Amino acid sequence: MLSLLKTSRIDILGTLRRSCIRITDTFSEVSAVCNKTLDRRRPCTTPRRLCSGKRYNVPPSAEFVARVSGIATMGKLPYQETADGLDAAFVGVPIDTGTSNRPGTRFGPRQIRAESAMLRAYNSGTRAAPYESLMVADIGDVNVNVYDLKDTCRRIREAYLTILATGCIPLTMGLGGIELCETVHLYPLFVRHGPVGLIHVDAHADTSDVVLGEKIGHGTPFRRCVEEGLLDCKRVVQIGLRGTGYSPDAYEWSRAQGFRVVQVEECWFKSLVPLMAAVRTQMGTGPVYLSFDIDALDPAFAPGTGTPEIAGLTSIQGLEIIRGCHGLNLVGCDLVEVSPPYDTTGNTALTAANLLFEMMCVLPKTKYYD
Repeated sequence: MLSLLKTSRIDILGTLRRSCIRITDTFSEVSAVCNKTLDRRRPCTTPRRLCSGKRYNVPPSAEFVARVSGIATMGKLPYQETADGLDAAFVGVPIDTGTSNRPGTRFGPRQIRAESAMLRAYNSGTRAAPYESLMVADIGDVNVNVYDLKDTCRRIREAYLTILATGCIPLTMGLGGIELCETVHLYPLFVRHGPVGLIHVDAHADTSDVVLGEKIGHGTPFRRCVEEGLLDCKRVVQIGLRGTGYSPDAYEWSRAQGFRVVQVEECWFKSLVPLMAAVRTQMGTGPVYLSFDIDALDPAFAPGTGTPEIAGLTSIQGLEIIRGCHGLNLVGCDLVEVSPPYDTTGNTALTAANLLFEMMCVLPKTKYYD
């Protein structure tokens, strides 16, 4: 009986070993087939234009690399220290010095980068393929001085002069309480292009002269830009302006300079596609800068900001404005005033990341599929 049991046990173990070998062989065959299928489905990680053979940075797809893995860069793009060799670059300015209300936007670039892990390589709405036509990277943050606002302005101006000298288009994120840096952003653009047109999307005109005795603050930048001759005033539009004011007509100064002012009441309950067709005509073929303050959107869509105003634009209208810039000679863009401490769901930073991606998609030379 013991001998029979031993023989049976040996037979069972042998059968199990042979079965395992067959299962392993089958699994290997299936894996090989799956890998071949995935190779056919996997998007090319080094797309190139046939006319030049130039290769581009392409973020890893979440089909193959988990979103939660890796270092947080904008859209999971490669990081590099300079703008050399780039067509466009994401750059952060982590500052909230100069804010008049709720601080916290110094953490904006970091949170936008974290939420940007949701971004994919193609724009399904417009069929734009930026990573098949532009060399893009995240070049990190300007090393700001959180103790000295004027020194911060100097550092930003120097950083952007260096970026623009390479021919790269900056896509800026962050900037809280210091949209005054529009002045230091636009000065390097002025050096390169002369006076620029401006599409300013915001709840506030940012044209005050002096606030609490200071000429430098987040409510004064576009008055300073006009004074320095940085803007082509006939090619300036301000969209989404609203809220209570310090005078019966808070936008009188803007109109007096020749700006087109589009108050939010003109935007309620309608598509902004017709508006943007008129804006494209106004901007013409000259250089244009796009500045988008996240507080242009209603706080229902973007609560994480320093100076919220009710009854704002919808996120859909925000997309219509940016997509309506396609075909313009954009020389720079920014997305400002994201304040993570007031963004409890992360939706404001997620929206900002998507709007920055949309800005990249409307840059000159971006490829579109039919």
